[in-house]
This record gives sequence, C-alpha cells and structure tokens, in this order.
Amino acid sequence: MKKIFYLVILVGAILSFGFTSYYPIDGYKTTGIKRLYQIQKFQEDSIPYNRIPFGAFKKLDDIKLNLTSREHSIDELLVEDKEFAKDMASLFPGSGYSASVMDMSNPEKIRYAAFRENSGYQPGSVGKLAVLLAVMDQMAKICPDSWEQRAMYLRDIKVTSRYWGTGDHHTIPVYDIEKDKLTKRQVVASDEFSLYEWLDHMVSVSNNGAASVMYREAMLMAAFEADYVNLTAEKAERYFEETPRDSLTNLANSVVNEPLRRLGITEDDWRLGGMFTRGPNKYVGRKGGSIGTPKGLMKFLVQLEQGKVVDENSSLEMKRLMYSTDRRIRYARSSRLDSAAVYFKSGSYYKCDRVKNPNCKDYAGNVFNYMNSVIIVEHPNGVKYITCLMTNVLNKNSAGAHMYLASKIDDVINRDNNLLKEEVKEVEYKNDKDETDN
Repeated sequence: MKKIFYLVILVGAILSFGFTSYYPIDGYKTTGIKRLYQIQKFQEDSIPYNRIPFGAFKKLDDIKLNLTSREHSIDELLVEDKEFAKDMASLFPGSGYSASVMDMSNPEKIRYAAFRENSGYQPGSVGKLAVLLAVMDQMAKICPDSWEQRAMYLRDIKVTSRYWGTGDHHTIPVYDIEKDKLTKRQVVASDEFSLYEWLDHMVSVSNNGAASVMYREAMLMAAFEADYVNLTAEKAERYFEETPRDSLTNLANSVVNEPLRRLGITEDDWRLGGMFTRGPNKYVGRKGGSIGTPKGLMKFLVQLEQGKVVDENSSLEMKRLMYSTDRRIRYARSSRLDSAAVYFKSGSYYKCDRVKNPNCKDYAGNVFNYMNSVIIVEHPNGVKYITCLMTNVLNKNSAGAHMYLASKIDDVINRDNNLLKEEVKEVEYKNDKDETDN
C-alpha cells in the first residue's frame, strides 16, 4: 500500500477520554488530528465543556518559545541559584526523589535549582520525546529549507501500523468523521493514520504501539532520505527483511540518540535503548538500555524553549504537541495549575514481586517503581517555569506525591515572583519620588 498524499476539507473531530490529550484545539486544520475539531466545535457552538481547565484553551498563535532571546550554551544556563536551590531542596522528601527546576519568568534572569539531578532512572514513556525529536530531526534533513513542506508531509503521509503497533494495552481514540462516532480501542495491524496522528497517539495517550510506528518511520526516513516520501509499505517491509539485524539495531540506536548528543545531552543524561513494543524485535534489537536524569531532560526542554531543538519551527511544533488540552494527570493535576498552560509528558515503569507481596498494585511496584513528570508551566500572570521530576518510591503510587509537589513548587515560584514585583514597584516609586522632590 502506498503512502497517501492528499488535501482534504477538515470537517471532523475527536474527543479523547481517559488520558491527557495534546495540541492546541484550533490546530486541526494545520495537522489533520481529528480529535481537535469537536472541542473547537463545542466552543464555537457555546456548548459547555468542563472537562478541561481554563489553561487548556490556548490557541496556536498563543504558544510561544520563552528563551529565544537567550543564546547562551546550556551549561551557562544550568547554573544553580543558591537561594532558589535551597527553597526547592526543602520540598523534596529525600531518597527516591530527583528533580531539576528552572524559573524562566524573567528570561534575562532565569533561576535554576537541582536536587540529585544526575541520578539515573528508567524514563518510561518520557522517552517517547526522544522519538518525537528523531522524527523532527529526520524531517528537517528531508526538507531542510521548508518547514511548511515538512508540516505538509506530517499531515498528508499516511502509514499503517502492521505488527509494529500491536500488543499495547493502552487504547487510542478512533473517530469516524461521517458517523460522528468515537471508539476507544487498542491499535490493530490494519490501522492507518497520518504521521501527525501517530505522533499525537504517541504523546497524548502515550500509546506504545504508536511510539514504535513512529520509531520505525524515523528509521525509514534515515535509510531512504528524500525517497522516503514515496516509500510504500511493501518496500519498507522488504527493507527490514533484507537488512542485517545488527545494522538495523545500530540505525535504531543512532536515529534517536544522536540528536540528543548534538544538544549536549550525554549517554548518562538520557538515552533510549529500543522499541516500545515486542513485535519489531525480530528485526530490531535493543542496545545500551534506557536511562533518564532530571538534568538531561532539563537540557532538552530548555533548548526547546531556546528554539535550538533541530530549529525554531521544529522546537515550537514539539512544544505544541506537548500542550495539554484534556484531563490532566499526576503532576499536571494540581489545582494550582488550572489557569496555567501546561506542556507535559509523564511516564511510569514498575515491577511487582508477587511472591513477596501478592497484593502488589499497579504503579506501586516493590522491585522498582519509576514515575516521571516533565512539564513546562505558563501562568497568565507571567510566571513560567520548567520542572523535571523523577521518582522511584517502592510500594506506593506516586501520582499523589507528584501532584502535591507540583502545588508546593508552584507556590514557591509564584511567591518569589510576587516579591520581586513588589521590590521593582518600590524601586520605581522611590525613583519617581526622587525625581518629584528634585
């Protein structure tokens, strides 16, 4: 089956339930991500829609990069502010917690704090951001001179799941435009979506199958370069069948990790070791294992805000794909963030020893129990910051702890910025008074 290129009048929508959904609501026309239209239609028709908080209704044009004025290297930016670091460190319980926090409310006077920021964790679904980067990196190589052309291919190229996308328990929202019917189900081999929609399934509902499909596409982009845009599914499968397994494994490893290295993110900072589903294992092996640190993830998000992740257009589009426009979970669920725009990815990975504890529960592993949250928060009052939180607390679902920390971190950063504003007002008042007296 050939990849299908076409332009359509976009008339449908999707409403995703159960997990966080992403991308600005008015982005349907530019991306073809169907689920966006229905929420937009609710707004246009004044139909009450209380599923999402105030901060989730930003438009495409409202989303900006916050640090494009700061051309400094990442090492120059990640220098701790001692007072800020002291305030942040007091919030974390200690063992099992690691974090990095950057207050960028004033881009010219950013404040950075870290707590065990070099500790390595299994990143879980946060690692899907590396796949997102790989796709954007390869698209830039295929169309180096035109973001518009890249966006067109992301919207108009359609690919099927095949065995790459099956085997994940996470469901995806499938919307029938003509019947106005939403179905939530697992990915099946015959599923066909645009590259944009596969990316949305990967980031929004954290579908592992979608991640493997887009991992596969990044590999094919690297292998076929400009010819990728005319690649058929049959030729793609033949490539995997005829290429030695070790060569495919090396390609898979390089396509997701080399873009991270170019950002100064080391192997110990953050690396991705392989696919997210088992189906591709017959052709593509794992290599090096996966690891993430709060500092490595912070390096990524700060450079995203600088517009340095591939380029400024790609950085902005990745940020849009991280924008939460549905129910918020874990860290992002804090009510302190209701009025804020949040750009969020969460991940978990746990293991239970049922012999040791037959009642070991989901997300409360007794062997390991990783839960990770990376988030950009933008309040209407101008307070803006990044948090990368990684935990490994056994026998406990840490979702509540992440939400609690979100509230505490937000309180401190808002308090500090309110104090700074008061200090500025006092200085301005004094200067005005001196000028009047003189």
